[in-house]
Amino acid sequence: MSSQLLPAPVGAATPAAGISDTLKSAYDQAQRFASMATASNTRKAYRSDWADFAAWCARQQLAPLPARPETVGLYCAALAETCKISTITRRLAAISKQHRNAGCDSPASLRHSAVGDVIAGMRRDRGTRPDQKRALSTDELRRMVAAIPDTPHGLRDGALLLIGFSGGFRRSELAALDFTDIEDGDDGLRILIRKSKTDQEGAGRQVGIPYGSDPNTCPVRAYRKWIAAAGITAGPVFRAFRNRTMMTGGITDRVVALVVKQCAGRVGIPEDVLAGHSLRSGHATTAAGNGASEASIMRQTGHRSVVMVRRYIRAGSLFQDNAGAKLGL
Repeated sequence: MSSQLLPAPVGAATPAAGISDTLKSAYDQAQRFASMATASNTRKAYRSDWADFAAWCARQQLAPLPARPETVGLYCAALAETCKISTITRRLAAISKQHRNAGCDSPASLRHSAVGDVIAGMRRDRGTRPDQKRALSTDELRRMVAAIPDTPHGLRDGALLLIGFSGGFRRSELAALDFTDIEDGDDGLRILIRKSKTDQEGAGRQVGIPYGSDPNTCPVRAYRKWIAAAGITAGPVFRAFRNRTMMTGGITDRVVALVVKQCAGRVGIPEDVLAGHSLRSGHATTAAGNGASEASIMRQTGHRSVVMVRRYIRAGSLFQDNAGAKLGL
């Protein structure tokens, strides 16, 4: 929300003139609520994306605000050699957001042929298959956990991997877990996810983590062991470490990806094929391969898109009832 959009009181020449304390308070509240409408990571990305577009326009001596659709189309073409389609799409969203904030029509809409045709051509040229890291398998996870050293840092990493995999959590959800969000009971762990990518308004959802059949890879036991060793009774569940010393603050979502890669590399799995999302996709793919229903996977992972879950089901059941096995070869 821009201060330029603040309405001028009756008889005042400018919005700033004669503004009441009540209106100023309402304006401050509106600013605060508006800032909460978009996730903080998204806001950071949008600021970076807008800065890149504005700098490019400056070099080309073109107006960034308001920009013309032709300018945006040329910018997309200039990014084609160095950026993924997903990155360019996010840049378009940032440009649209900045124009809306300024009260201008968006020049970045795909409805403009100068933009839409360029993006369509890029997708046809590159294909539309997403460049995703692969899912983690249960066997790989067992090997990774077995190789983790029995240290406080290692106990944290083991609990992080096992809870992340068994819960099908996003890395941001793992990083945000607080001690009060987890109820340790006879049936396992009840974990409250207060807010997530598809629940920005914070309605929340509860996820059950059952005991594992193998004590060495049981997420419930791993959690208890970590909590006891770290002496955690309040605050973030997964704490940051610095020079082998546990800090009071929690980890960032980037640490989740780093832990996955480091633990994978320790057992000979190429680090570049896995990422933080591999825990979540590994849960869905493995569960689907073992016969879990769409509904049960979606309850656990919090997916709202059946289309996305069916991608995992297809991957997990690739060799189940496979027509190629019925050819007599």
